[in-house]
Amino acid sequence: MDLSNLQNTPGARERRKRVGRGCGSGMGKTSTRGHKGQAARKGHKQKLGFEGGQMPLVRRLPKRGFNNAAFNAKALAVNLSDLERKFESGAEVTVETLAKAGFESNKKPLVKILAKGELTKKLTVKVPCSAAAKAKIEQVGGTVA
Repeated sequence: MDLSNLQNTPGARERRKRVGRGCGSGMGKTSTRGHKGQAARKGHKQKLGFEGGQMPLVRRLPKRGFNNAAFNAKALAVNLSDLERKFESGAEVTVETLAKAGFESNKKPLVKILAKGELTKKLTVKVPCSAAAKAKIEQVGGTVA
């Protein structure tokens, strides 16, 4: 391949629509704007959902329901296998040390330790844990505060 045989992909260079250039073009006379009315005038830009002055559908329908997304904070799930990888034996696990280890920023203090994976190191955990995770941590000699 060289510069002499480069081509555009089909449809990459479509000609622009030239309206108002005679009846033979198929887009003469009203220039695709129909007959009279607000939409036929120059500078007309219709608002999204505008229905010609009629009450729009969005405003005719009642507002219903409640969205709890702004208040529904999810906890960051950290598995025991993650603690095994990131922390040395005897380390203290807090929200700040988890952030330094690369789990999540301090902006999200909701963290929960889950029991997935195995743990062989003694850790002092000062973060909420599931019951199974607490049992596994205490089984290897660690503590959960």
